[in-house]
Amino acid sequence: MQLIRRDNLPLGGFAGLREHRVVTDSRLFGSRKSTATSEGLGNFVYLADAQFNPKGETGMHPHKEIDVISVMIDGQVSHAGSLEHGKSLKSGDVQVQRAGGEGFAHNEINPDDVKNRMIQLWVLPEKSGQPAGYKYYTPNKLGVTHIYGGKYGKSETNTKTFASKTTIDIVRLKANTCITLEKESLSYITSGEANAVEGNKSITVTDGDLIRSNDIEINAITDLNLIVIGQSF
Repeated sequence: MQLIRRDNLPLGGFAGLREHRVVTDSRLFGSRKSTATSEGLGNFVYLADAQFNPKGETGMHPHKEIDVISVMIDGQVSHAGSLEHGKSLKSGDVQVQRAGGEGFAHNEINPDDVKNRMIQLWVLPEKSGQPAGYKYYTPNKLGVTHIYGGKYGKSETNTKTFASKTTIDIVRLKANTCITLEKESLSYITSGEANAVEGNKSITVTDGDLIRSNDIEINAITDLNLIVIGQSF
């Protein structure tokens, strides 16, 4: 079991956004990768824990041959661009944008006078040259909501997910409940506190902690929200 704490990482960002980069995979960042950050898993290559300044925005920018997953934690963003222009994300919502070979451009805007918080994840596509696409999810208040990839093809919201051997789930647990992850995974805590147990090793984890593990049990001390990245075989 390996642990990276967000608050031990430098705060960077651009335009109206400030972020901690927690995962920067060598396949994408090369010599620019920070040794303090985690490598990815499967085709998952990037995770940033970001806050927009009040009325802040990223500015219009392009993506190509990457799948961009945005998980809204606090506040809201307005989405502008070539996919689903005008769509808004509120706390708890998830959007998944597939750039494909077609590509897309977007701008994320904080419409409020206070900071917000959003987790962004990037996944390399299994095949190049695919058309651009957009999916939107409102995860369940409790349990596991599948939002990306895997062999099942549909999430618990009954919306077909983009195909990938890499999987992403939103997990929400009540205090004193647990989840077991039997395969290699990366788990990012977005709120709450838990004990993570792998073999005879146990650590306390909290908001902003990334855990890389094999066959781990996560026991919620408080109500707990996390993002789990894995692989289907």
